[in-house]
Amino acid sequence: MRKVYAAVAGLMLVAAIVQIYLAAVGAFDKPQDDSSFILHSMNGSMVIPVLSLVATAAAAAAKAPGRLIGLTILPVGLIIVQSLIIGLGSLFDDSAGNTTATSLAILGLHAVNGMLIIGVCEVVFRRARQLAWPKPATEASSAAEGRPVSAS
Repeated sequence: MRKVYAAVAGLMLVAAIVQIYLAAVGAFDKPQDDSSFILHSMNGSMVIPVLSLVATAAAAAAKAPGRLIGLTILPVGLIIVQSLIIGLGSLFDDSAGNTTATSLAILGLHAVNGMLIIGVCEVVFRRARQLAWPKPATEASSAAEGRPVSAS
């Protein structure tokens, strides 16, 4: 189950990285309209949260430490924050629906939070790999910890 957890955590990291690519695709789409960011929206609102939930279930089944299980579910909460940032930013648009300096300052946090999501996914993947494939103790670390070193 630990290898399944590591694999799903890896997929979650890939989906988070792809999310940046999909944002760029939407940003450079001409003419830009509501459908420009549809793939970005679908990946962010469906794929990443589902992978986070599946990875969390796998982490629990693999008896991962509680903090790691909590870290694995964190992307779902951060994606909710993404939606809140967009909603809050749009509250400060002008009467014609155009962005203002205030709305742009708030909406810019969407990218910062997105980088945080990627960072969390990277940490989860790294720790899931360590859990699935622990490194054997070396002679130096065994001696430093006061354990007997076996003769090879």
